[in-house]
Amino acid sequence: MKFRKTISLLTLCIIILSFIAASYGILSDNGNGQYEYKSIHGKTISIYGKGLYKNDSVSVASQAIAQDIVTIILGIPLLIISLYLSRKGLIKGRLLLTGTLGYFLYTYTSYSFLSMYNSLFLIYVMLMSLSFFAFTLAMMSFDIQDLSLYFDEKLPVKFLGCFLIFIAFSIGMMWLGRIVPSLINNTLPNGLEHYATLVIQALDLGFLVPTGIISGILVIKKKAIGYLLASVVIIKSITMLSAITAMIIGQIHVGIKVNFVEIVLFPLFNLLVIYCMTLIMKSVKEPRYE
Repeated sequence: MKFRKTISLLTLCIIILSFIAASYGILSDNGNGQYEYKSIHGKTISIYGKGLYKNDSVSVASQAIAQDIVTIILGIPLLIISLYLSRKGLIKGRLLLTGTLGYFLYTYTSYSFLSMYNSLFLIYVMLMSLSFFAFTLAMMSFDIQDLSLYFDEKLPVKFLGCFLIFIAFSIGMMWLGRIVPSLINNTLPNGLEHYATLVIQALDLGFLVPTGIISGILVIKKKAIGYLLASVVIIKSITMLSAITAMIIGQIHVGIKVNFVEIVLFPLFNLLVIYCMTLIMKSVKEPRYE
């Protein structure tokens, strides 16, 4: 496998640093607790007031802690397992590793730009950078022209492609449904709170939605790059949707009102994407790489 040593080294660094960051995010508890803060927009925001996320809103802090828990119990173990399998030359391991690196790239990009400045800022930036280069090299390590040969012809590409397009469209419409009315009415979008902008929505609308649509179309057409993109997007979505499901539970636990559509949509997508990954993993014809 091309770039094996570099990818392995970058991944090991991600494992160590993400464990430190997520553990501290979960366990830190210093501070006086929740208090009210009036934002620059004149809105009263409930601030978490303790631990690493003491300057974040109760909503964002509860989501961040939930995501840290998912990173510890799902993200890091997947990185370790997939790194081991990829070093054995298994295509399943390489796909799993690439998709999981996509989760860490998305996660620590959002932490770098969304979370209020805290003592782990430089670690977030390091994790974002490490994940970007590891993910890029992992994508480049595949021989794209031959990749479609490693998938069973019975793989239901139309189902997978349509699902990717549907989930991308649904997420896009959900975020636009939050943003467009506020632009029309010249009001603040729900969820902005005391933050500068809508970071998650920007990442999703700018990268995830187009990638989901493009990968869906390409895999339906049985293009070689489509098999790679679809596999990576689906594997990345498992960890990300698990994190979002945990975030929803975390918000409900602290009394934050969550949109009913989000409560239903994301856990449902989570189950469906696990099914899709099972289909992909079963269809892979394992080559061996020296």
